[in-house]
Amino acid sequence: MFRVLAEVYQDSMKSGGQDVLSAIIPLMKLLSLTVIGLILAHPKKQIIPRATFKLLSKLVFALFLPCLIFTELGESMTLENIMQWWFIPVNVLVTTIVGCILGYIVVIICRPPPQLNRFTIIMTAFGNTGNLPLAVVGSVCHTKDNPFGAHCHSRGVAYVSFAQWVAVILVYTLVYHMMEPPMEFYEIVEEETEIEEQPPVNDASRPLLVDAEWPGIEDKETEHSKTPFIARIFDSISSVSQGTLSDIDLSGETGGNSSPRSIRCLVEPKMVRRIRIVAEQTPIQHILQPPTIASLLAIIVGTVPQIKAFVFGYDAPLSFVTDSLEILAGAMVPSVMLILGGMLAEGPNDSTLGLRTTIGISVARLLVLPVMGIGIVTLADKLNLLVHGDAMYKFVLLLQYTTPSAILLGAIASLRGYAVQEASALLFWQHVFALFSLSLYIVIYFRLLSYI
Repeated sequence: MFRVLAEVYQDSMKSGGQDVLSAIIPLMKLLSLTVIGLILAHPKKQIIPRATFKLLSKLVFALFLPCLIFTELGESMTLENIMQWWFIPVNVLVTTIVGCILGYIVVIICRPPPQLNRFTIIMTAFGNTGNLPLAVVGSVCHTKDNPFGAHCHSRGVAYVSFAQWVAVILVYTLVYHMMEPPMEFYEIVEEETEIEEQPPVNDASRPLLVDAEWPGIEDKETEHSKTPFIARIFDSISSVSQGTLSDIDLSGETGGNSSPRSIRCLVEPKMVRRIRIVAEQTPIQHILQPPTIASLLAIIVGTVPQIKAFVFGYDAPLSFVTDSLEILAGAMVPSVMLILGGMLAEGPNDSTLGLRTTIGISVARLLVLPVMGIGIVTLADKLNLLVHGDAMYKFVLLLQYTTPSAILLGAIASLRGYAVQEASALLFWQHVFALFSLSLYIVIYFRLLSYI
């Protein structure tokens, strides 16, 4: 009897050790690539200058990542899969809502500077749903003893890519407006309502994280990018809201009272007019970036069998094109990790956020949110909302709760001229801490998924 129990215990310990190794080894591979990037970009050595890393980030953004998304998502996509995968984009929304609640709790407990309250909520709510999950999936599936079986990489990349379009829409709508500079950053001059904004950050001093996931962001700036646009419209102070609103409304509408837009503005309720102005100033056109276009093309090609047979498959007429794209896609994961190493080599900037708030955001994002994610995904599985028996599907859902704040938030902060140094410092420390939190939770996820 004791012998049998001893053998069972030894088998359990051996299995547990294998699960830990299967979870740790992929992260060690990513860590090795990151350390190489850090050494190459170290300020004292500068083996590779910052300009080269920025060029590499442009290649990832415009070439490597779209190639990866198109080849893997397009080949996996069918109309049936769209119906089965519906919970993936919904999970992004759930993650954001839960993260916003946690961020609000962090604001109440940690009490950051008042002008950084919205920043605290945003950095807690919006995680990295793109490059980092793709790197983790690629590294996990590159391991021989991964628990996800055949077609691990193609399924994992397809699931992550299918979630990206929702995250991109949220970033360029909700996040963009929530990251607008507070009114406290501006001086309102009497009668003229003249706005003095803080001096912009020049390109030489701009941190690498600004270009890490959105290269060329400096070309996207508009006249309202670095202004408290929504606050100026909805501010209850009459001297600010009326004057500013009239200036904005009259721009482009001074062609006489007989124009259709002038007539429409006369009959529109004031609140509807303000909402319309905000919608017109939302940079929705930025959603159509190369990765998003690649996702849309992959979905279209994948759901039309005739086109899919022409593009994907060993005997497809365009198989040589997809093979070439797969070769380019192979450079995505190492390039992303090298860029991350270059970003970490710059070190953290000075921040007015405060140590308590920085720790609060990191704990909420990296430790508390994954626990809540386990509960949400388990509940969804009990309600039969997930693909039955697909461990990779559940792993990607759990991974959405586990990643640090999106690096893209640093780009949005730079575009809006709001909390740029705070975003740089917080993203630095989060990605350092994420090395440990990701290791911990991937081990837990592997143990949970082994029972499926």
